Amino acid sequence: MKPTLLKHGALAAVVASFFSFSATAHSSEEAQVELVGKIKGTQITGVTVSDKGRVFVSAPNWRDGVPFSVALVSDNGDFTAYPNSETNACVAQSKVRKDCFLAVQSVVAHKDKLYVVDTRNPKFQGVIDAPRVFVVDLATNKVESALILSEEAYHPDSYINDLRLDEKMNRIYMTDSAHAGLVVYNLEDDSSYRILDNHETTKAEVDALSIQGKPFKMTVQSDGLALDTLNDTLYFHALSGYSLYAINTADINKASSDVLARKVRKVATTGAPDGMIYHQGNVYLADLEKQEVQYLTPSLDLRTLVKGDVVNWADTFSIYNGSLYYTNSKIQDAGSDVSNMTFEVYKTALPAR
Repeated sequence: MKPTLLKHGALAAVVASFFSFSATAHSSEEAQVELVGKIKGTQITGVTVSDKGRVFVSAPNWRDGVPFSVALVSDNGDFTAYPNSETNACVAQSKVRKDCFLAVQSVVAHKDKLYVVDTRNPKFQGVIDAPRVFVVDLATNKVESALILSEEAYHPDSYINDLRLDEKMNRIYMTDSAHAGLVVYNLEDDSSYRILDNHETTKAEVDALSIQGKPFKMTVQSDGLALDTLNDTLYFHALSGYSLYAINTADINKASSDVLARKVRKVATTGAPDGMIYHQGNVYLADLEKQEVQYLTPSLDLRTLVKGDVVNWADTFSIYNGSLYYTNSKIQDAGSDVSNMTFEVYKTALPAR
């Protein structure tokens, strides 16, 4: 994730024992990569694929004139505002309306719903309205509700980033990439709260990254998120850091950070990621500095799935029908004007089991 880029220092301004293993790196033959769609002049960050194969993307409100917050990508690669133009009308003018997307960071399709994470923090100038998750019915293509975060769930400089839905616990988990911490939304009573707020496990570990030798001088806190629904484990990772952490979902509660941290374990040392997802035993995650898509196996082998020119800041992951989809948000190259830049959605086959 990242803004206009406003200025390289801007995001930093707004924005129990551990079991520690070091992942062993392995190379693998580069996977076949297929272009799903590309768009010129609109920086896209999020991507998700529904159970019926519909591909959705999100564009953040990081600069003036963004044409949509959420779009449906057609089979021929066209991008159409979703669910309609009216719901996307607020982003271009940063207009605050309760029924309109304002500053969307990510989208997640789950069964027959699309969950749209609205930071309500346009251009990283601070939260101007309570962050929320819009829920869109994929059958009717209409917004059916908005899950609004309570005041104890966010800070004035929060930038709610990624989302995972936990059916067993009936909760939603989110990361805050500007003010370190995780957010829990309880779907049973619509309450919400923060965990591991400003804790070392959710905070950035370094001040800058080196992406193929190019300095990236922005500090990004808790960002990547992955949920293992078989073993009821939530994985999380700061973007500006190299430690992958996990906590059992049954251990998540309103306890203080120090108490809850005793339940957190360090899983592995990895590259600095943005995109992250769990699937069938593997944790898939980007390595921004190497410009790769990697996966961590259950035996803690870190393997390369995709590398090369087709990976340029792998921002968000989704999995559908044996393929991993990802966006190239090109954050390290994007400035205040992206009108001549192209941003892609790719898919690649998952590794053989």
